[in-house]
Formats: sequence, C-alpha cells, structure tokens
Amino acid sequence: MHENEIDYEQILGAYRSDPYGYVDISTAHTGQIRFNVRLGDKVEGTSGTWHHIPGTQLFVLTRERNSKSIFSTSSGVVSFVRDDLEGQFVEAGEKIVTIKHPLKKREIIEQILRKVLLPFPAPERARYFFSMEVQARIEKFGQRSVSIKPGDELFTMSLMKRDTPVYYQGAPGIIHSVYFQPGVSLDQGEPLIGICPPEKFPLIEKIITRVKAEWE
Repeated sequence: MHENEIDYEQILGAYRSDPYGYVDISTAHTGQIRFNVRLGDKVEGTSGTWHHIPGTQLFVLTRERNSKSIFSTSSGVVSFVRDDLEGQFVEAGEKIVTIKHPLKKREIIEQILRKVLLPFPAPERARYFFSMEVQARIEKFGQRSVSIKPGDELFTMSLMKRDTPVYYQGAPGIIHSVYFQPGVSLDQGEPLIGICPPEKFPLIEKIITRVKAEWE
C-alpha cells in the first residue's frame, strides 16, 4: 500500500465488528464507594435542553462524611464494574465503571477522522484562538478551504494573561477538523485541529461517504 493510501476495509471492518463506544468512569477523588448499578444494567445519560437532567446514578463516594453521587453521562449498558470494591476505600483516578453504547454515524466519522488526520497538539494547557489572519480566511472561505504550511502563525495561546503566537509545525495541508472551542482551556497535548494533506482529501471524503451509506 502506498504512503498516501488508506485501507478502507480495515478501518470500516473494525467498526462493523464492534460498532460500540466505551466510556470509562473513574473516581475524581478518594472515598468509600457504594454502587447503584451492576454488570449488564441499562443506564441513561445526561438529558434536557441544557443538559441539566443528570443521568443514572452509578455510585456514591463518601469522604469525611461528605457524599458525592456520580452519574452516567452516556446512555448504554454497564459493560464493566468494579463491584469487588463495594464498601471499600478507593483512590482517586481508579477506573470504576465502563458504559458501552452503540456508536452513531456522527461518532464513527469523528473517530475515523481522529485516526487518519494529522493532529496539531496544544503545546501547553491554555486557552486558544485562531490567529486573526486564519480566522478571517475561515470566515470567508470555510475551514476546509484554508491551507496551512510550516511556519504559519496559526493560533494565539492565552496563558497567565499573556498572549503568545503559536506557529504551525507539520506537513502542509488543509484544516479539516477543529477540536477546540475558542477561549476554553485545553490540556497540553490535546489536539487543536486535524490537518488533511491535499492528496488525502478525496480518500477521506470517500470514507465519510461510505460510513453515511452503511450506518443508520
């Protein structure tokens, strides 16, 4: 297979065999744990116009007589649960529950794009904005018509009340996907955008078309 080719069947075959997403729920802090779900239970995710209605209560953490309920953010089925920890003291960052849910067409496309596009990661934990020139081109032509090359001033990084220009380093291409919200903090290493080399654009569009045709 040539460098610029994409193995459609391998990518799509993986989703045909396992068309599910998996959401891991971990402890945010230490505490004694009490479960409200078991393996195989159906759960509901956050709902409401403003996402103000919490999902199914998964477990409760109690620390220093203060209890905090942890709710499911996704609808699906409990595919993993550390029920062996019932009543025990758990550490922060422990994976406790996994929710399995059928992937929607949009989710499959987004996951595929994250695999095949070239990510440009955030150099530091900070807030990011497109540079004025890039933002103007996006507003005028649309992001997928904006080409970038190494050395272009791509972002403004806002950190500790100081704005710093961020220059693009990577292969030339177009801005295919945007993963950040302007002005919202992003962790270091998280992708800001997905870059598509021009020669790969028809191939990626072909994958998207296939997904739209095959999935409900």
